[in-house]
Amino acid sequence: MRVTVQDVIDRLTVFGQGMEDGVDGLLFGEPDAPVQGVVTAFSATHRVLRRAIDLHADLVISHEGIFYSHRYVQAGKEADSVRREKERLIEEAGLAVYRCHDVVHRRPDLITRGLIRALEWETYLEKELPEAGILSLPGMTLKHLAEHVKERLNLPCLRVAGDLSAECRRVGILVGYRGGGRTAIPLFEEEGVDVVIAGEGPEWETPQYVKDAVFQGKGRAYVALGHAESEEPGMKYLAEILERAFPGLPVHFVPETPVFRVV
Repeated sequence: MRVTVQDVIDRLTVFGQGMEDGVDGLLFGEPDAPVQGVVTAFSATHRVLRRAIDLHADLVISHEGIFYSHRYVQAGKEADSVRREKERLIEEAGLAVYRCHDVVHRRPDLITRGLIRALEWETYLEKELPEAGILSLPGMTLKHLAEHVKERLNLPCLRVAGDLSAECRRVGILVGYRGGGRTAIPLFEEEGVDVVIAGEGPEWETPQYVKDAVFQGKGRAYVALGHAESEEPGMKYLAEILERAFPGLPVHFVPETPVFRVV
């Protein structure tokens, strides 16, 4: 069966409609071009694009912006040399690149579900809020919880605020850049969570709140995974969904190496 770029894009609308002023869209390629293979990734980095070429995939679905900003801006004559080289690779290889951000964050949030699946906590999901998943886990210490997260996500390290011996039963999951005070802090009192697991957020907001809460004798904690580390599982989940939707079409999830190293 012939599959086009537009066919794959149309399948993504099953998750809902993008935002009116959103960022989803086809950045490179033509909608009616045939697709021989698909790659999903947190971000279409230069390495991911090279890997797509090696896999003979001609459609790359990137969750985040590929040119270092949330919104896509056409390159001008003053474009940075790194961007120019990356654009040249895309064009010479004839790749189609689709930004898939807003639609998979619609409720229910596919990226949040992907992280919960990766943690093997699906049976503990109690409710799905617009920006968070609330889980009720068997009791475990913060140290035990952090070790489980590291093992399941294959992470070399985590950043944790709170008492490692504190018991954690109720958990808030916030992917991406939702770990700031506006989204994370209300979960402690409105949802009664003991710990928030988030991608990232301003360090002077939720982590400082948790520091004060612990000083006051309140058992609250915060675990920072990293933005990519929190959202890659969702893009892996998307690859599995597309593979089922298009039998016979090779669909690959391509992970990236961590952006930061601990030295």
